[in-house]
Amino acid sequence: MYAIVRAGGRQEKVSVDDVLNIDRVSEETGSTVSWEPLLIVDDGKVVSDSSELSAYKVTAEVLGETKGPKINMIKYKNKTGYKKRLGHRQKYTRVRVTGIAK
Repeated sequence: MYAIVRAGGRQEKVSVDDVLNIDRVSEETGSTVSWEPLLIVDDGKVVSDSSELSAYKVTAEVLGETKGPKINMIKYKNKTGYKKRLGHRQKYTRVRVTGIAK
Protein backbone atom coordinates (compact mmCIF):
# COMPACT_ATOMS: atom_id res chain seq x y z
CA MET A 1 0.00 0.00 0.00
CA TYR A 2 1.30 3.42 -0.91
CA ALA A 3 0.01 6.96 -1.24
CA ILE A 4 0.85 10.10 -3.17
CA VAL A 5 0.89 13.19 -0.93
CA ARG A 6 1.69 16.86 -1.43
CA ALA A 7 4.52 17.71 0.96
CA GLY A 8 5.83 21.22 0.58
CA GLY A 9 6.05 22.14 -3.08
CA ARG A 10 6.33 18.56 -4.37
CA GLN A 11 4.32 15.38 -4.60
CA GLU A 12 5.90 12.37 -2.92
CA LYS A 13 5.19 8.64 -3.17
CA VAL A 14 5.15 7.30 0.41
CA SER A 15 4.52 4.00 2.13
CA VAL A 16 4.79 3.00 5.80
CA ASP A 17 8.32 3.26 7.30
CA ASP A 18 9.68 5.37 4.42
CA VAL A 19 12.15 8.07 5.45
CA LEU A 20 12.18 11.11 3.20
CA ASN A 21 13.31 14.70 3.06
CA ILE A 22 10.55 17.25 2.53
CA ASP A 23 10.64 21.03 2.34
CA ARG A 24 11.25 22.55 5.74
CA VAL A 25 8.29 22.61 8.16
CA SER A 26 8.14 24.36 11.52
CA GLU A 27 7.30 21.26 13.58
CA GLU A 28 9.52 20.16 16.47
CA THR A 29 11.57 16.96 16.40
CA GLY A 30 9.42 14.05 17.60
CA SER A 31 6.10 15.64 16.68
CA THR A 32 3.77 14.32 14.00
CA VAL A 33 2.75 15.74 10.64
CA SER A 34 -0.37 14.64 8.77
CA TRP A 35 -1.27 14.97 5.10
CA GLU A 36 -4.35 14.29 3.04
CA PRO A 37 -3.42 11.95 0.17
CA LEU A 38 -3.97 12.74 -3.49
CA LEU A 39 -3.99 9.06 -4.49
CA ILE A 40 -4.06 5.70 -2.66
CA VAL A 41 -3.00 2.37 -4.17
CA ASP A 42 -3.87 -0.71 -2.08
CA ASP A 43 -3.15 -4.13 -3.66
CA GLY A 44 -4.08 -2.99 -7.15
CA LYS A 45 -7.13 -0.98 -6.01
CA VAL A 46 -6.66 2.69 -6.89
CA VAL A 47 -8.56 5.33 -4.92
CA SER A 48 -8.51 8.77 -6.54
CA ASP A 49 -12.01 10.13 -5.87
CA SER A 50 -11.81 13.15 -3.55
CA SER A 51 -14.88 12.09 -1.54
CA GLU A 52 -13.26 8.71 -0.76
CA LEU A 53 -9.81 10.21 -0.16
CA SER A 54 -11.12 12.57 2.54
CA ALA A 55 -11.47 9.51 4.82
CA TYR A 56 -7.72 8.70 4.57
CA LYS A 57 -4.87 10.31 6.52
CA VAL A 58 -1.12 9.87 6.11
CA THR A 59 0.88 10.53 9.29
CA ALA A 60 4.60 10.99 9.71
CA GLU A 61 7.02 11.57 12.58
CA VAL A 62 9.53 14.43 12.35
CA LEU A 63 13.10 13.12 12.77
CA GLY A 64 14.90 16.45 12.49
CA GLU A 65 16.33 19.00 10.11
CA THR A 66 18.92 18.33 7.43
CA LYS A 67 20.58 20.20 4.57
CA GLY A 68 20.73 19.33 0.91
CA PRO A 69 23.85 19.36 -1.26
CA LYS A 70 25.74 22.58 -1.84
CA ILE A 71 24.93 24.33 -5.11
CA ASN A 72 27.65 26.63 -6.44
CA MET A 73 26.90 29.49 -8.81
CA ILE A 74 29.28 31.84 -10.57
CA LYS A 75 28.34 35.17 -12.12
CA TYR A 76 30.80 36.51 -14.68
CA LYS A 77 30.85 39.45 -17.07
CA ASN A 78 33.39 39.56 -19.84
CA LYS A 79 36.00 42.37 -20.02
CA THR A 80 34.83 44.16 -16.84
CA GLY A 81 36.63 42.23 -14.13
CA TYR A 82 33.29 41.29 -12.53
CA LYS A 83 33.20 37.80 -11.06
CA LYS A 84 31.10 36.64 -8.12
CA ARG A 85 30.76 33.24 -6.47
CA LEU A 86 27.56 32.25 -4.68
CA GLY A 87 26.55 29.11 -2.77
CA HIS A 88 23.31 27.72 -1.43
CA ARG A 89 22.24 24.76 0.73
CA GLN A 90 18.51 24.08 0.92
CA LYS A 91 17.13 23.15 4.36
CA TYR A 92 14.90 20.09 4.59
CA THR A 93 12.94 18.29 7.30
CA ARG A 94 13.53 14.55 7.59
CA VAL A 95 10.35 12.54 8.32
CA ARG A 96 9.41 8.87 8.76
CA VAL A 97 5.95 7.81 7.55
CA THR A 98 4.19 6.03 10.43
CA GLY A 99 0.80 5.20 8.96
CA ILE A 100 -1.69 5.35 6.12
CA ALA A 101 -5.08 4.95 7.79
CA LYS A 102 -8.73 5.24 6.87
